[in-house]
Amino acid sequence: MSVQLDGEHLTLTDVCAVAEGRAQASVSAAAIEKMRRSREPVERLAAGDEPIYGVNTGVGLLADVRIRREELDQLQVNVIRSHSTGVGPPLDRAVVRAMMLIRANVLAKGLSGIRPLVAECLCELLNRGVTPLIPGEGSVGASGDLAPLAHMALVLIGEGEAEFRGAVLSGREALMRAGVAPIELHPKEGVSLINGTQAMLAIGCLEWKAAQCLADTADVISGLTLDALRGTPRAFDARIHNARPHPGQRESAARLARLLEGSEIRQSHLTCRRVQDAYSLRCVPQVHGAVRDALAEAHRVFSIELNSATDNPLVFDEEILSGGNFHGEPLAFQLDFLAVALTALAGISERRIDRLVNPALNEDLPPFLAGHAGLESGLMMAHVTAAALVGESRVLSHPASTGSITTSGNKEDFVSMGMTAALKFQRVVRNTRAVLAIEALAAARALDVLAPLRTSPLLEQVRAQIRAVSPPITGDRVFHRDIGAVEQLIAGGGLHVE
Repeated sequence: MSVQLDGEHLTLTDVCAVAEGRAQASVSAAAIEKMRRSREPVERLAAGDEPIYGVNTGVGLLADVRIRREELDQLQVNVIRSHSTGVGPPLDRAVVRAMMLIRANVLAKGLSGIRPLVAECLCELLNRGVTPLIPGEGSVGASGDLAPLAHMALVLIGEGEAEFRGAVLSGREALMRAGVAPIELHPKEGVSLINGTQAMLAIGCLEWKAAQCLADTADVISGLTLDALRGTPRAFDARIHNARPHPGQRESAARLARLLEGSEIRQSHLTCRRVQDAYSLRCVPQVHGAVRDALAEAHRVFSIELNSATDNPLVFDEEILSGGNFHGEPLAFQLDFLAVALTALAGISERRIDRLVNPALNEDLPPFLAGHAGLESGLMMAHVTAAALVGESRVLSHPASTGSITTSGNKEDFVSMGMTAALKFQRVVRNTRAVLAIEALAAARALDVLAPLRTSPLLEQVRAQIRAVSPPITGDRVFHRDIGAVEQLIAGGGLHVE
């Protein structure tokens, strides 16, 4: 598979394919021509008398300082070096690859005023497996993700550190082993490499894919739980949801109704006197559906950002304009919203786990799903782990985008904190996956207890998938391994039905 960049048509699917090493990247011929045209006025104006931000002036509060002509190239190298101030653990390899791809696509749009060589070199590093080592912390999300992108750019010029074929090397050594020559930066090229939202957007795209999988998985697992608790699917009747036609709500309700068709367990209690189930069962479409709608809106915003010019200044024909497209607020809002949404998804899952294990909340299942309650604790502590994860996610879902801190001598006086929002969202996704894995284990165990009654044919497929990685619970054991195995199953797209 090959992804051709033109600054206009990059998709989240493309980003994930390249980030995960399933596709290579190249720059289209049309994009190369656009970049050449935008480069011409930069070279001409850089040597002129008119001040052009980041080209013949300093950056940030130093934008009023003019740079001598003979020092213009050195300015670009200095910008990269001085902005490489990241700290903390390095970003995941897939995130860095996504950053590189999205940055190359921004440059391919032809508004950055750089030589095509710069975007082509980013693609070359992707295709040859050179991955810059980028500390994850240090961006306030305006002027874009300066520190992470600077660490990426360091490797292009043969500095910094990179991973190549499993070894961490100096940037120059990694380039040499991969057969790629370092580039010499010319006016504006350093600034164009670091002004942008690509770090937060890279995390957003990859975690969006993971979160979408969790939304689908949550529907499936909640179906298992509802049947295990002898709940009723009547609340999923399409007429109810057509009366309040939010797209996500209708989708989740339809999925649940289909998943539960043909359940023997349901048939066994059709005459029970229970009128309504608890909210964590009855309101699954309303909660899960709201998560789906939040994901849909984030997809819309991320898709626009993937093909947007986010550096500064931008080149329009013969004019170079300074602006603020690097500001991460549109992404920061979505990343904050997604953390809130996924925390709710984990929260309602934890409530269902409690109903499965709590003897005060169900009459048909043994306390904590233990075989010999008292001698065995069953899934008591697995529920505690789920509660701990939800508690952490509630803290992490506090918005970052409202927490601007003034930087750069008050020139950059309102920033997005989008990278902080992205890193929080990444952690919330992982927490939510673990909570859903615990619910899957509890629901599968509860269905085992109800044998010989069986759930629906579709949900029996799901139970078989769980049992393929987590054998039936016959007594207390180290459930850490079971939780991890189901997490991996979910992350790989498991827990699906044909």
